[in-house]
Amino acid sequence: MPGLVAGKVVLVTGAASGIGRASAEALAREGAKVVLSDVNAALGKEVAAAIRSQGGEVLFRAADVTDEAQVEALVAATVKDFGRLDAAHNNAGITGAVGAVQDLELEGWMRTIHTNLTSIFLCMKHELRVMQKARRGSIVNTSSGAGVLATPALAAYCASKHGVLGLTKTAALENARTGVRVNAILPGSIDTPMLQTFMKLSPETDKLIRGSQPGGRLGKAEEIAEAVVWLCSDRSSFVSGASLAVDAAAVCR
Repeated sequence: MPGLVAGKVVLVTGAASGIGRASAEALAREGAKVVLSDVNAALGKEVAAAIRSQGGEVLFRAADVTDEAQVEALVAATVKDFGRLDAAHNNAGITGAVGAVQDLELEGWMRTIHTNLTSIFLCMKHELRVMQKARRGSIVNTSSGAGVLATPALAAYCASKHGVLGLTKTAALENARTGVRVNAILPGSIDTPMLQTFMKLSPETDKLIRGSQPGGRLGKAEEIAEAVVWLCSDRSSFVSGASLAVDAAAVCR
């Protein structure tokens, strides 16, 4: 039987590891032609090779998604390589600056906002221009449980992820009649290299993260990827402007 996204062309950013990698793998497994992008070219090419070895149709293109010229070139290359752009998972992000609001340096704040929020604005700006012309498309932006709940010492991260939801909802409304859907996923505490690095900051941090999951375990990147595939597919044709929590009830507290 054909996969959920068979024949679709999908762009995934932040695809070299974690949720982005799992998303790219799941999309390819479900029949999509996938363009992977990340600033880590070496790791990104490894991911592309692994997907290709499993029979997936995939290309890797390095890009810094905080740079508009590189984003514009990435989207244009996707269309050139595969003829169109049907869906995108805008996923690149970092934990960023850590500390109480009064202790944050502006440089750390700006880097977090640029990486987690401005990059999604830039990706959507150029993805939407292509999708609106085709009168079809689905965009999935990665927010976080921190997009709806405060987390001490992560003011910049929380602000950026709250911003992703506002940006997503606005774009969804603007495109309600264009054939383009825009949604966000809100992963809980997912066992990725980024989260593991953050948890190692201190025993207290590790305890806080593990305690935030009512189900008693960290999520798997593959579990987030399944939600991404569904939102990219035509099975979610009446879903737009949604903030889909995939967190085993963590934000229900």
